[in-house]
Amino acid sequence: MSQWAESLYALSSRPLTTFLSLLLLLAGAVFLYLQVPGESPWLPPCPFHRLTDLHCPGCGSTRALHRLLHGDLAGALRANALLVASLPPLGFWYVLRLLPPGTWRGLRDKPTPRWLGWSVFVVCMLFFVLRNLPWKPFVWLAPG
Repeated sequence: MSQWAESLYALSSRPLTTFLSLLLLLAGAVFLYLQVPGESPWLPPCPFHRLTDLHCPGCGSTRALHRLLHGDLAGALRANALLVASLPPLGFWYVLRLLPPGTWRGLRDKPTPRWLGWSVFVVCMLFFVLRNLPWKPFVWLAPG
């Protein structure tokens, strides 16, 4: 059996966790698809932006996800480019976490390197600073 087929077979060894996790993701996606950020009372504005008038690294994330769900990649990138760029690695990590230990060449079992957490922190802080600068090209990083 191929490595890919073994991974899919191993995924079925934890069916309840997998099912509930995917159901929660689907429910969240449907909810966000039906809501319009900025108009829905269920999707409040960023409290950090309201208090400071600065854009945090997460500002525009709800709009970006909403636009992605509607197929608007350019609009999603304008809303929060960092979030859009982080979705493929986050999706990979999510699928990897669903697999039981020992599958996919043991990648699931390896501990997360310490430098990875610090790298994510540094990238988020750099994005935070750059998206609040008032000059081109940095103004393009502000949520739009």
